Amino acid sequence: MDSPAQPAPGRSAVNALAVDAPRPASALRPMREDDLAAVHALEIRAYEFPWSLGIFRDCLRADYPAWVLDAGGRIGGYFLMSVAAGEAHVLNICVAPELQGLGHGRALLRALLRLARARRVERVFLEVRPSNPGAIALYDSEGFNEIGRRPRYYPARNGREDAVVMALELIPEG
Repeated sequence: MDSPAQPAPGRSAVNALAVDAPRPASALRPMREDDLAAVHALEIRAYEFPWSLGIFRDCLRADYPAWVLDAGGRIGGYFLMSVAAGEAHVLNICVAPELQGLGHGRALLRALLRLARARRVERVFLEVRPSNPGAIALYDSEGFNEIGRRPRYYPARNGREDAVVMALELIPEG
C-alpha cells in the first residue's frame, strides 16, 4: 500500500495539501462561501441523491474542514469532514464525472488524511454505497477496512440502500 506523502521539512501538513493534486493546472485549496454554488452544481451532476446547498453552507459555517480541487479555475472536486474527540468522519468526497479515473479522488482522500493527522485524529470513518465499487477500491487501497453496515442508510431508486462503514487507524507522524 502506498502511504500518503508526508509534508516536506519546514512545511505544515495544511500547506502540503497540494502535493498530491493531479497536474496540470489543478490545486487543492480551502472551500470558500463563494464556491458553494459551483460545489452544489457539481454535487447535482455527480450524485443521483445530492446534498442541498444548505447542507454545504451549514458545514462551512460549522467550520468543518472543506477543500476544493480547483481545476483550471473551476471546481473539479471537493471533500468535507467533521473532526471531534480524536476521530474524523468523511462526510463527502466528490470528483466531477469527466475528471474521474485521473487520480483526483485519491489526491482528495490523501489531502483529507493529511489534514486529519495534522488535527491529531486517530481514526477516520466513512460510509460508502456498496453500489460504488470504484470508491470502495480506492478506500481499500488507502488502508480502510470494512467494519460494518448501516441498513437502509442511503436513498435509492427502489427505496433505500445500505452503507458499507469503513475505518482507518491513523499512525501518528514522527
